[in-house]
Amino acid sequence: MTALRIGFVGAGNMAQALAKGFISAGITQAGRIVASSPEVDQHLLQQMSEMGCDTTYNNKEAAYDSDVTIVCVKPAVVSRVLHDLKSCVTPSRPLVTSVALGVTLASLEGALPPLARVVRVMPNTPALVMMGASVFARGAHATDQDAQLTHRLLSSVGVCDEVPETCLDAVTGLSGAGPAYMYVVMEALADGGVKMGLPRHLALKLAAHTMMGSAKMVLTTGKHPGQLKDDVCSPGGQSVASTTRLQYPGCTCSGAWPPQMCSHECCP
Repeated sequence: MTALRIGFVGAGNMAQALAKGFISAGITQAGRIVASSPEVDQHLLQQMSEMGCDTTYNNKEAAYDSDVTIVCVKPAVVSRVLHDLKSCVTPSRPLVTSVALGVTLASLEGALPPLARVVRVMPNTPALVMMGASVFARGAHATDQDAQLTHRLLSSVGVCDEVPETCLDAVTGLSGAGPAYMYVVMEALADGGVKMGLPRHLALKLAAHTMMGSAKMVLTTGKHPGQLKDDVCSPGGQSVASTTRLQYPGCTCSGAWPPQMCSHECCP
């Protein structure tokens, strides 16, 4: 089967993450990917070029003759980008996929020719390390085959599910912004370790692997996080004292003091 031709409009981090995933998964070859970006973002195009992808300053050239065109630009410029692409889009090709935050399927379809096949995607930044958590919603004219293709593309950089568009705002708040929440918790845990005398690099390594391992436990065991928490917390122990403190009304999500509490108890 001939490898897909994929056009990226925008060449930033998400476009690069997706391109790397597609190439690594064998979905397409670097030479069948074209990325466009303004001249001011030449450094981004250079990074795409180093992967072996073709690059251009012309958005139409990225979409022309592509099977899938992925719009990876900021929401404020989506309408201008879609105006550029309009003459290249037909009901048969390409499938137009957008990762632009908050730009609805109705808006995307309204800016393109009638019967254009459109899919809206919400990935997250761990796609950069092939650990993304993505969802997508298909437009009125997107087919079952389009949904299967979108799932295959996004699964190359992590996990993927199809959802109704009404779920996308909630997904944005959960998995879209979720990495930022996790980084706050991770930093706080590491700060607690440093406060108790651990070297920063070791504290951060332990915090990161603890978070990664805990996530793996949820996914592989099928147990509720509350049950897994209880498995760690012995009656009357410092783990349960620390987790109880985290649940106090008005408590900020600071992990610095749970390691301190446990450390003081175990090593007085």
